[in-house]
Amino acid sequence: MQDKLSEFVKTQAVELGVPGVAVGVLLDGQEIYASHGVTSLSNPLPVDEKTLFPVASVSKTFTATALMRLVAEGKVDLDAPVRRYVPELKLADERAAARITVLNLLNHTAGLDWNLVDDGEGDRSLAGLVAKLPKLPLIAPPGARASYSQAGYNLAGRIVEKVTGLPFEQAMASLVLEPVGLSDTVYGLAEVMVRKFAVGYNRGDDGELRPARPWSAFREGARGDNPGGGLASSVSDLLRWARFHLGEGEGVLPAAVLHRMREQTVGLRASTLGDGFGICWFLHDLDGMHGIGHGGSGNGQFAELLIVPERDFAVVSLANAGPGGYPCNQSVVRWALEHYLGVIETAAQPVPYDGGRARQVVGRYEIDAMNLDIVTDGTRLTLAVGIKPEIREASDEEMPPDYPAADIGFLPGDGDEYIITAGGLAGQRGYFSRDAKGEVIGVDLAGRLFSRVAAQGGAAGVVSHVPQ
Repeated sequence: MQDKLSEFVKTQAVELGVPGVAVGVLLDGQEIYASHGVTSLSNPLPVDEKTLFPVASVSKTFTATALMRLVAEGKVDLDAPVRRYVPELKLADERAAARITVLNLLNHTAGLDWNLVDDGEGDRSLAGLVAKLPKLPLIAPPGARASYSQAGYNLAGRIVEKVTGLPFEQAMASLVLEPVGLSDTVYGLAEVMVRKFAVGYNRGDDGELRPARPWSAFREGARGDNPGGGLASSVSDLLRWARFHLGEGEGVLPAAVLHRMREQTVGLRASTLGDGFGICWFLHDLDGMHGIGHGGSGNGQFAELLIVPERDFAVVSLANAGPGGYPCNQSVVRWALEHYLGVIETAAQPVPYDGGRARQVVGRYEIDAMNLDIVTDGTRLTLAVGIKPEIREASDEEMPPDYPAADIGFLPGDGDEYIITAGGLAGQRGYFSRDAKGEVIGVDLAGRLFSRVAAQGGAAGVVSHVPQ
């Protein structure tokens, strides 16, 4: 079976134009590895299970576990307001700032937008991030809905700092990384550069791959994003991390607290990411089995981790190029589920194009740093998403390319759920939100709520309604 996995990984990497892919599978206590390609096109070394990749948002599972250790030790209360631990917290809305709880941060129900745009100026530590949070838009009252927020996890990291009295990275090493034995799971370029690591790549409009700069989230002097996405790790360390979450919390926290992270705290609608959130983990129904997982995407780097506790199974896939890395990882996870567990995922099928439905949803939607445009030509509906031009112009760093317009289709049902059927985001599902009058006011993509700012052909202006 290992030979078949290796051949599949190679085929997918070549087909999708990914220079380096590392895959690990945990099955019946045994670790199976398969890798293809090189760490760098200009200075090639073979990718293997010890090669470091930025794991981006998979980092959140480590931050959440550290906070749960503090919960188990009686130092943090999940239901307590964040201000108990970060009294200086201020937000655009005072009522929200007073109400947001620690759990709201960990299951993405705080009502915070995706993240603050890093302007490269001022204090870029976690304390500096908190000081800037009044600038962050609020998309819903605390607890009203789930919307994936990097800022929420960075704020959770500040709780770790305040409660332990240590810099976040030192606290994480003491609380989680060292007790679990994760010697190749690190924050910061100083640690990465002394290990073998994978360079990220982005494919330009001309089809050529170019190195992604900066390397993932590691910008000089910027630590404020580390809780939400700052770790680098290897396939072998991530399988060790999976073993820990399949175990009894040895040396870190009681089994009951560890397993509580798998229990649903809020549901998700029409999301490719999962059926709901536990504490950090996305929850998946895998043909009647319970799966927990998390993905991550950075600048030219993609990561995927899925664990099936009742089968003591895990699969990890890391890839170093965009946009092909995402579909590459997804295909590897699907292959592993089918060939090792017999779970076959079937893709949802959209209904035929409906002009009336299409006209209801066309327009521009946005989060802090990105625009999402939905357009129809009368025969098809497309979705394009990319970084705002003013953000690109203001940045002195390279950014990943946009996702060009790709076909989407409505799914059977109430007409508000959709699936992307082509391009680098093919297979992603989401839904449109409406106000009390039935007007479309937002669209969910990758767990994030993009607010509608203009209908097609209409005047721009942020929709004032907040979905409840």
